[in-house]
Amino acid sequence: MRKFLLLFFILAGFSGQPQAEKNDKVYFSEALSMHLPKYEEKAKDAYRFNDYKRGHFLFDSLVNNCLRNSYIDNFRFYSLKKKPVQLYQFKKPVYLITYASWCIQGKGEIPAINKLAEKYENQIDFIVLFWDSADMAKNSAKEFSKNINVVYVDERKNADPFVIKNLKHSLGLPISFLISGDRRIEDIRRSIFLPYNATAKESYDLNYESIEEGISSILITDQHKDVADISN
Repeated sequence: MRKFLLLFFILAGFSGQPQAEKNDKVYFSEALSMHLPKYEEKAKDAYRFNDYKRGHFLFDSLVNNCLRNSYIDNFRFYSLKKKPVQLYQFKKPVYLITYASWCIQGKGEIPAINKLAEKYENQIDFIVLFWDSADMAKNSAKEFSKNINVVYVDERKNADPFVIKNLKHSLGLPISFLISGDRRIEDIRRSIFLPYNATAKESYDLNYESIEEGISSILITDQHKDVADISN
């Protein structure tokens, strides 16, 4: 009987450990609800006085101290065929970019994304999320490589308030999310804004370098995690 009880407690300890780890996870939506109100209050004052340096500092602080290392929620989007697509359906690390048809992308930005999607198609799932109708998203998708998954959410249908609140109305757009294979957010970045007179090549080079640096950080993190899993 004593041996049976000892075995029971040992097994209970092993079975309880993953649950404890699961409960320790903080999801993106939870982190936002905890920290976004204070950020919005401070950022509103900064931009009211045209203190853009302060505004950028506050955004970076929110990302680095509050949102990074949280886990992305299993958000639902729609394919261009109007079928539901959930984020966790993508098994590779994810580079998620949010756009809208009325946003003006920087010169050279889309060519840089397309080139990198071709280069890393076997290692990264590229997702471009449009806050638009299906028709507008489908029309905008023509600019993107076949290696990029174009999805959309139509706010006017009022059917997806959870994803809209967390991914659109929280941090604005365009925004890029760098997500590791285990769904942990490695970074959140704003798009690069260049001077009006910047050439297409300058824009392409800067966007290519910035996006590839983000991709490398995701891949390095996943490689370290795989090594750690093997060691354990």
